[in-house]
Amino acid sequence: MVADPMHVDPPQSKPLRIAIVAGEASGDALGAAFIAAIRERHPQAEFRGVAGPRMQAAGCQALATSEELAVMGLFEVLRHLPRLWRLRRRLVEQVSAWQPDVFVGIDAPSFNVGLARQLKERGVRTVQYVSPQLWAWRQGRARDMHRSCDLVLCVLPFEPPFYAGHGVEAEFVGHPLADQIPLESQRTQARLALGIDAQARVVALLPGSRSGEVQRLAPDMLAAARLLAQRDPSLQFLAPMASTAARGAFEGAGAMPSGLRLLDGQARLVLQAADVALVASGTATLEALLCKCPMAVVYRFGSLTAALLRWFRLVKLPYFSLPNLLAGEPLVPEFFQDAVQPAALADALQELLGAGAHHEALRERFTDIHRSLRVDGARRAAAAVLRRIGIGA
Repeated sequence: MVADPMHVDPPQSKPLRIAIVAGEASGDALGAAFIAAIRERHPQAEFRGVAGPRMQAAGCQALATSEELAVMGLFEVLRHLPRLWRLRRRLVEQVSAWQPDVFVGIDAPSFNVGLARQLKERGVRTVQYVSPQLWAWRQGRARDMHRSCDLVLCVLPFEPPFYAGHGVEAEFVGHPLADQIPLESQRTQARLALGIDAQARVVALLPGSRSGEVQRLAPDMLAAARLLAQRDPSLQFLAPMASTAARGAFEGAGAMPSGLRLLDGQARLVLQAADVALVASGTATLEALLCKCPMAVVYRFGSLTAALLRWFRLVKLPYFSLPNLLAGEPLVPEFFQDAVQPAALADALQELLGAGAHHEALRERFTDIHRSLRVDGARRAAAAVLRRIGIGA
């Protein structure tokens, strides 16, 4: 029987210790929700690791910041490898000396899975929270997960069956974002909060959270927005920036279209207020789905990484965006690599802006997917970790 997640266990002889490493903004948000859920049952629990501002505010002692892991791509990461290896070696020593009850790696699998393996070899129990997308490409790496992680916490329902086929213990815990975002539309409230007229037509631009992906995507996103502004000068554009570095990369990517507002953060509010969105592939597409915002999804790797993916045929699935993967069909238009062109993006957004009946059907599908992911994710993740280490079962 699963324990009541609200039940508070009696005090232990020493506080529960959890080492936790999260990369970038989405991992920081997941980590903060996980910490809060653990502390509902163990108020004195201690957390140390790699943390962003939300995790630090939730009580995690930062041995390094999440921004230090915000690196991606197969070739793009090469120049960062010496620094990342030094960080990993330092964390292995610091975490091992601290003797935590469990290590939880949140996302950032290229860093966390290797770290988990080294910690597991030193006797630390290990959990990976958010599965790497091995089901999409590099499926052979599932054996690495078996060697490195005692448990994989999956935020997508189709992932545990994949891991079961590779002998890896995995559990679907839902996605905390699905719990945090209301099922019902918040458009009216969001527009009031942002000072946007109820009748305005609004396009959201979300170029990503990492500086590298912003640099690769923002020029074409801005060019597409300029085309749309020329076609309809009444359009308003909102661009929430994930960080100061992302904002700098965006502002340096080209001329801003008329009617554009840059915001620091507030991505969720923007997606709730917008009519349509142009979104970099990743967690932001899930957030757009949960906010019931019709979208077009874009992504572009660096040229060397893209060539390697094509050459070795590493990508295994017909879609790359989370809305389409969750639906099992192309709910939203996708633009990958060379297909990311301003005119094509502008045409897709213009079509979405004019598709009123389609919007209603799309929002119904988004709501169905939202319900399937809305299972009290942070508490389920916390309960799964506690069961795995023999506490509170």
